[in-house]
Amino acid sequence: MEPPTSGRDFSVRTTPKKRLSEQLPPTSRTLPSLPLELPQPDLSPWCEGNVGIPGVHRLTAALPGPHVAITALMHGNEYAGAIVLADLLRRGLVPRRGTLSLIFLNLAAFARFSPQNPIMSRFVDEDMNRLWDTPPAKSVSHSSEQARVRQLLPYIETIDCLLDLHSMLWPADPLMLAGPSEKGVSLAASIGTPPLIVADGGHRAGPRLIDMTHFTSPHSAAQACLLEAGQHWTWAALKTTQDTVRQFLSVSGMDKPSEHSEEPLTIADVTHRITAHTGHFRFIYPFASGTVIPARGTLIAQDGPDEIRTPYDHCLLVMPNFRTARNHTAVRLARIRS
Repeated sequence: MEPPTSGRDFSVRTTPKKRLSEQLPPTSRTLPSLPLELPQPDLSPWCEGNVGIPGVHRLTAALPGPHVAITALMHGNEYAGAIVLADLLRRGLVPRRGTLSLIFLNLAAFARFSPQNPIMSRFVDEDMNRLWDTPPAKSVSHSSEQARVRQLLPYIETIDCLLDLHSMLWPADPLMLAGPSEKGVSLAASIGTPPLIVADGGHRAGPRLIDMTHFTSPHSAAQACLLEAGQHWTWAALKTTQDTVRQFLSVSGMDKPSEHSEEPLTIADVTHRITAHTGHFRFIYPFASGTVIPARGTLIAQDGPDEIRTPYDHCLLVMPNFRTARNHTAVRLARIRS
């Protein structure tokens, strides 16, 4: 038998012969808790915007410079980023050069938020962060999110550097998603916090804002990355968002220089995007995002008759979803750069 670290990567998805255990009801899994520490912010002073587009605030410096933007509320229940943007507007921040745009994306979904059912306000009709590829004139969808994307796209395409603020449903250490372009990795590395940077190709269901050709094309200088600040509605996620925004404003020249984090960076490349083939995808353990599985071939999940195993040693699990719907991303597997 060859040693486990030699040869090619281990197959991720296999369908073993049926076992007696498959005839039995599945064992129940204890899901992580969902704390609700952060109160919903009052965004009423900022909903109108100042450029004729709801939720879009454009701040201009006396000195020329790039167009830099921070977006929040891609999902209506991820409001730690909205708290930070509202605070910047309340403080009357003036960029040191160029233009700074602060954008509240899905205000309609945010307006539906209820502490009694905080998950249901993620979107109105469909996930806005899977819609950033269709030219507005060619779109046939009439969803609330498609209408908002059509409204925002011309403005987004004027941005040179963008940070998109998110948080996570399940417990996890924060990370930066850099998208499919090395430009995104470079931007995330320049910010330096959080120290984990994941380069990935997004989701099968559709492209995210940071996946737009405007930000990923080698023929464009524009760049973007996405913060996943930790679990929704926690003080820790808010603190991470504040720290990341502070560093982003500093490195983009929008605000005064800030002390840079000395924590070493870890960069990982997603090699496998695991999509649920059935409605019965379940992990064998409630793995936190950022968990590194030491040995290849380790069983991490079951998807109906299929077993999901790690394809190589030191496999990083990125944002496991413990309630994965069929045809949605259940987890991403990443290889850490040496």
